[in-house]
Amino acid sequence: MNTKLLISPQQLTYLLAQKSSQTVIIDTRTPENYAISHIPQSINIRDFFTYLLENSYPAGLKKLQEYFAEIMSKLGISGAERLIVYEDVLNQGYGQSCRAAFLLKYLGCTQVSILHGGYRAWLTAGLPTTDEVTLRESSIFRLHPNADMIVTTAEMLQAIDNPAIIKLDVRDREEWLGLSSSPYAVDFCPRKGRIPNAVWLEWHRMMTSDLEIPTFRSPDEILEICQSVGITSESIVYVYCFKGSRAANTWIALEEAGISARNYFGSWNEWSREFSLPIDNRVMQ
Repeated sequence: MNTKLLISPQQLTYLLAQKSSQTVIIDTRTPENYAISHIPQSINIRDFFTYLLENSYPAGLKKLQEYFAEIMSKLGISGAERLIVYEDVLNQGYGQSCRAAFLLKYLGCTQVSILHGGYRAWLTAGLPTTDEVTLRESSIFRLHPNADMIVTTAEMLQAIDNPAIIKLDVRDREEWLGLSSSPYAVDFCPRKGRIPNAVWLEWHRMMTSDLEIPTFRSPDEILEICQSVGITSESIVYVYCFKGSRAANTWIALEEAGISARNYFGSWNEWSREFSLPIDNRVMQ
């Protein structure tokens, strides 16, 4: 089944009305916001956004897999369900619902979609909300990791001098310029800068961020924006940010536009902490 990555509030409403469908809605917002109100039947898994990959070596990836397999099992998700993830609004949560969708697909879930426009689009459509917490019986989550989705540190290092692979930095401007090491704090990471030979395309550009309800731009618009930094539909792209979240947002956009991309999930949080790895630390203008 070829499940579309983006689903509208109206399409989700229709899906929920199909009694035969096994659909699980995952809210990636803070537990506090979830407690105030959320989409009926949704469950809150904030960890999809907060989890920091220890490293992208086999042990670190195995730890990530086991961590989420345990969470999913406790919440009664096997991985065979239709999974819908959402955040408040696509351009303000640092790509949290996209990070969730990316991780779910990496872990082996095949039917994953993002609520396009987020919770704000749901509210604007006048659809129902609740503060009731959905309880589910435990299950066994079936892990089927897709290694091809994640770029490891070793692979990124090998790609630095390979012009056939585009290293795409989608962090905020201050991070790209080398003025800040992360979106959390200027000196959160030990080094500032960028991966050598990377090109920059701020993640916000893939969306209609100036609208009340930001959504992803059309595939044609995304392709045109990508072409400005040398990316075409034939390109191989390794995308990174700080912890793979904004990169996941961009990964969704690239996938929608038919561009082959992989997420360096460890991103700058991992790269900057390994002092043996090269960086371009010039302060850009």
